[in-house]
Amino acid sequence: QVQLVESGGGLVQAGGSLRLSCVASGGTFGSYVWGWFRQAPGKERECILNIWDSWTGVRTYYADSVKGRSTISRDNTKNTVYLQMDNLKPEDTAVYYCAVGPYRGISSYTARSQYDYWGQGTQVTVSS
Repeated sequence: QVQLVESGGGLVQAGGSLRLSCVASGGTFGSYVWGWFRQAPGKERECILNIWDSWTGVRTYYADSVKGRSTISRDNTKNTVYLQMDNLKPEDTAVYYCAVGPYRGISSYTARSQYDYWGQGTQVTVSS
């Protein structure tokens, strides 16, 4: 049974940093897409970053809202993906979810339907 567990959320002041972790168990994820989503109150869950291996190499996606302030990375030996967020803003307040889904040979993985497994989410609150 596949499980994803996020950690690292919390309360942080604007301008601060957080590092979220997501550990996967119960499967092998070498050819999977890892994604970070977030859902703010009253808003849709959105994909903010993802990472996967394509035949041309490692590919990543960064939403405009986090580009330049965030980094996604992974440790395949630990089945773990990380989200480093710097210069946090109050609008970054949301529940953050990690997800994994199969590599489909395409170049975009921002849809929720493309991911099969989800973590329970971790709350990030940024105070102004």
